[in-house]
Amino acid sequence: MSFPQAPSIEMPILQELVATGGTDDVRFLYERLIGYFPQIVDKEISEIKAGENKYWRKAVQKAGRNLDEENLIKRQRGLWAITEKGRQTIEDEITAFVSPSPNVEPPTHLDIQDLLREIGELLGYSAEIEFNFYDVVWRENEKSMRLSHVFEVQSKGNIDSAFAKLKRAYQAQRTKPFLVIASERDLNRARKSLALEFQDIEAVVTVLTFPQIEQIHRNLKSIGDNLLKLLIS
Repeated sequence: MSFPQAPSIEMPILQELVATGGTDDVRFLYERLIGYFPQIVDKEISEIKAGENKYWRKAVQKAGRNLDEENLIKRQRGLWAITEKGRQTIEDEITAFVSPSPNVEPPTHLDIQDLLREIGELLGYSAEIEFNFYDVVWRENEKSMRLSHVFEVQSKGNIDSAFAKLKRAYQAQRTKPFLVIASERDLNRARKSLALEFQDIEAVVTVLTFPQIEQIHRNLKSIGDNLLKLLIS
C-alpha cells in the first residue's frame, strides 16, 4: 500500500482549495489530490477515480477532519471551504519555502526539471531530462521502452503546445501526463485550454505548480532511502 498518511495530505488540500477559489466538493478533491503523491500506482489511481478505494477516501477524510479541528477549513455536506486561517497558513508556507530571503531567485525551467528528475529517482524510477521532445520522463527502469510519466514544464510560452505533447504521449502508451506551471495564476488558463481544446485528455492530465513540485521534492528528500525500502519489495 503506497498511500500517504493524513498529515501529509493536509497541505495539498489547502493548496487545492486556494486554487479553486476557496471552496470545492470533496468528491473532486479525491482525484485531484492524487497528483501530489507520485508513489500512488496505476491500479490504485483507477480505483480512486472509480470511487472504489476506501483507504484513500479514509486518509483524505481524516486529513479534512484534522484541518477542520484546527479551523483551517470548514466542512458542510461534502463542501470544503478554506478559512482565513487556512489561507494564512498557505501564505506562510510559500513565504517560508519558496522565498526564504529577498536574494533567492524563483525556480527556473531547468530547476524544476532537475527536481522532477530527482523526485523520480527517489521513487525508484529511471528519470531523464529532455528525452526526445519531452521535458522530463520517468520509466520503470533504464531498459523499459514505455514512458511511465511525462512532464511538460511551462514557465512561459504556449500551454497548448505542452498539452499537445502530453496528448501524444498518453495516446501512444497511456503514459501519465503532467503539466507543471509556474504559479496558481496560470491554473485557470490551463484548465480552460483543457476544456476547450483537449477534452479527450482532460480527465487524465494532472496540473501542478512550481511550488507544489518544490514541496513534493522537499517531503520526499526528507525521508530519502526509507521511502524506497517501503516501495521496493
